[in-house]
Amino acid sequence: MTELSERQQQLRESFINERGYWNQVWDGLLRLDPDFFEAYLNLSATPWRTGTLEPKIKEFIYIAIDAATTHLYAPGLRQHVQNALRLGATADEIMEVYELVSALGIHTCTMGVPILIEELRRAGRGAEVDGRPLSERQRQLKDSFVKERGYWNEFWDGLLLLDPDFFEAYLNFSATPWRKGRVAPKIKELIYIAIDAATTHLYAPGLRQHVRNAFGYGATKEEIMEVYELTSVLGIHTCAVGVPVLLSELAKVREGGG
Repeated sequence: MTELSERQQQLRESFINERGYWNQVWDGLLRLDPDFFEAYLNLSATPWRTGTLEPKIKEFIYIAIDAATTHLYAPGLRQHVQNALRLGATADEIMEVYELVSALGIHTCTMGVPILIEELRRAGRGAEVDGRPLSERQRQLKDSFVKERGYWNEFWDGLLLLDPDFFEAYLNFSATPWRKGRVAPKIKELIYIAIDAATTHLYAPGLRQHVRNAFGYGATKEEIMEVYELTSVLGIHTCAVGVPVLLSELAKVREGGG
């Protein structure tokens, strides 16, 4: 492997200074296209240069989007867990990030149940869901959700109506990290914002709700913009995965041609 040029060495040092770490996954990109590497460095470093969130919280955002079931990017997850621990994060805090992100699966229901109800009405079966008042248990579950999670959105109405047992189970599941309180409520909402805004998910109803919740916990527009900026670099994983494959296949071609 050829030595890095002076410019490439400077870019590597700049990455370490700006982002606080180096991973061998960047070696190939730096060697193959230093211009694109520099462009990515400037893009990814912007929220680190001007942002307001502390570095540990920035790493929580990266952990969240890499660990989300819509992405599951293990190499980045490992790197950002290492970074977070080095910045003082505890195992309990990182576990709480995982627990918050694990709730993403409920979007199957928050998207699916309204469609189910609409199609019941279209099929002439609206009486199965319309005009049915909540039972005492359902009212108590709704009150518990508001108390535990701090909000209510109409996309929960159908789930509560159709299956209160599952709603209760989800409430207990999603409220667990809120009961422990290792990560501040505002940061919890920023984590939800990140996984809903991630390009692998783009779940607008939840994103809107969690932006609203974050404002309620005192988040600023600058902090939310910073979450968007941190999350938007997810696309570089095309290169983080693709460049090693390219280099591996190039090596095979060279070996075959020799």
